Amino acid sequence: MLLKRIGTGAVAGWIASAGAALAAPQPWQMDFQPAASPVMQEIESFHRMVLYIITAVSVFVLALLIWIIVRYNKRANPVPSKVSHNTTLEVAWTIIPVIILVVIAIPSFRLLYFEAEIPPPDLTIKAIGKQWFWTYEYPQNGDFQFDSLGLSDAAAAKAGEPRLLGVDNVLVVPVNKVVRVQTTGADVIHSWALPAFGVKMDAVPGRINETWFKALQEGVYYGECSELCGARHAYMPIEVKVVSQSAFEQWAVAAKKKFAANDGPADATRVAAAGK
Repeated sequence: MLLKRIGTGAVAGWIASAGAALAAPQPWQMDFQPAASPVMQEIESFHRMVLYIITAVSVFVLALLIWIIVRYNKRANPVPSKVSHNTTLEVAWTIIPVIILVVIAIPSFRLLYFEAEIPPPDLTIKAIGKQWFWTYEYPQNGDFQFDSLGLSDAAAAKAGEPRLLGVDNVLVVPVNKVVRVQTTGADVIHSWALPAFGVKMDAVPGRINETWFKALQEGVYYGECSELCGARHAYMPIEVKVVSQSAFEQWAVAAKKKFAANDGPADATRVAAAGK
C-alpha cells in the first residue's frame, strides 16, 4: 500500500539529517517496514509463524499431487482402485486442518487482545481526519491543536522529505512512552495508519475510536490515510517524529505558543499549495 516511488537521495539525506531511524517505503521493498513498536513486533512474529505453516501445507499438498500424478497415472496404474472411501484418511483430513486452525487462532486472539487493550497512557493525542489533511490535538500538553498537510512535490524535494509522505507540521511524540491515539472524522471516514507501529484505526465522523503505540526508537516514521476518502485520498500522509522526553517537552512548549491561535480550519493557501 505504501510502496510508492521515492527518491533514494532524498531518503538518504533525511536519514543523515535525522540521525535516527527512518521508517518509509523503499524502492523494490517486499517485506514489512522495520518494527518500531511492541505491537508491530508481535504482528511480525505472528506473520512469520503463519508463513511457516502455509509454506509447510503448500509443500505437503504439492508433494501429494506429484506422488498421485506419478503413482496413479494410467500408464503406471492401468487397473484403477475401486475403493470408495477410507475412514482413517477422512478423519485425518478433517482433524488435521482443525488442529492447524486452532494453532493459528490462539496467538491470533492473543494479538488482537494485545492491540485492543490500551495500557495506561503517558500521552493522549486526538487525530481528526479531514478532506484531505489531519488535525492533531494535544489535550494534555497545553491543549493546543494544529493542521498537518502533505507537502507538494516541490516542497518535499526542497525539505528532503519522501514524496507524498512528508508534511508541513509533524506529529511529535516521546520515545518509550505509551501514546493513546483517539481518531474521528470531520466529514467522511478516514483511517490513521502507521505501518512501523502496527497501527491502523478508522476515523469515523461522530464516533471516537482509540488505538495505541509505544515507539521503541527515536526517528521519523511515515504512514497514510488508509480509507478511500475522496479525490485526494493519496495526498493525506502521516509523519510522526519520535524524540526524547526532554526534547518533546521543549517542543510542546514551543508548539503551544506557535499554534495558540490555530482554532479555525486550515489556511486556504496551505491547502492549495499542498494540492500542487
